[in-house]
Amino acid sequence: MKGKLGLLAALLVLTGCATASEQLRIYTEQYPPYNMTTNGQPFAHSEFEITGLCTDVLKALMEKAQVGYSIKLRDLSYGMNRSQKHEDHGIYCVSKTAEREPFFEWVGPLSSIQWTLFAKPDSEMQLDNLEDARDYLIGGYKGDVMTGYLEDNGFNISAITNNGLNAKRLVQGQIDLWVADGLAGPYLAADASDVTGLTPVLVFRETPMYLAINKNSDPELIDALRSAYQTMKDNGEIDTISRSYGL
Repeated sequence: MKGKLGLLAALLVLTGCATASEQLRIYTEQYPPYNMTTNGQPFAHSEFEITGLCTDVLKALMEKAQVGYSIKLRDLSYGMNRSQKHEDHGIYCVSKTAEREPFFEWVGPLSSIQWTLFAKPDSEMQLDNLEDARDYLIGGYKGDVMTGYLEDNGFNISAITNNGLNAKRLVQGQIDLWVADGLAGPYLAADASDVTGLTPVLVFRETPMYLAINKNSDPELIDALRSAYQTMKDNGEIDTISRSYGL
């Protein structure tokens, strides 16, 4: 009997340790080069299978804050839903919108998305400001916030459901410009259309991207992460990671 009690106690200790080692369950989506799987699959079950700019910043942040965590890569809606409903759950890299803000505590920004207009490779087009783009046909991605912004402001937009094909449309002269993120655009162009050397002609806006943590999570956990983030920002660690990805 004594042996059984000892075994039970050991199991309880081990169970407690496993729980304590995962203080925060984190989700992300496939959005290269910010968050992406190492094998190109649209899902992953372990942080060891996930990389990218935001992921590198996040992992360094967790280590500095000494916070136990797990990361799973799923589609955005799944991760957002889980994080919104469960304490000690979070999602990255996401923008802080008016709709999302009340449900989360925000740590960051981990990085930022640059709203960029690209021309075809070797283009000599020059734009001084966004108004200069009104004379051009701009390719976009249906449902994308950057595309929607330009549509709402009366620009001449041709949006499609396969964003990667916009690079090919540029090269073939079907569109004059393509609106995409400054880092993700060239990555997507090379991957989906085998197009490299796109010409960035204008960055017209920037959206900071955060780690969003369920509002009901442990306050000490949030404080530890924010403190660690500030240290990383002050010592230049975040800038060093960003530069390794071309920012």
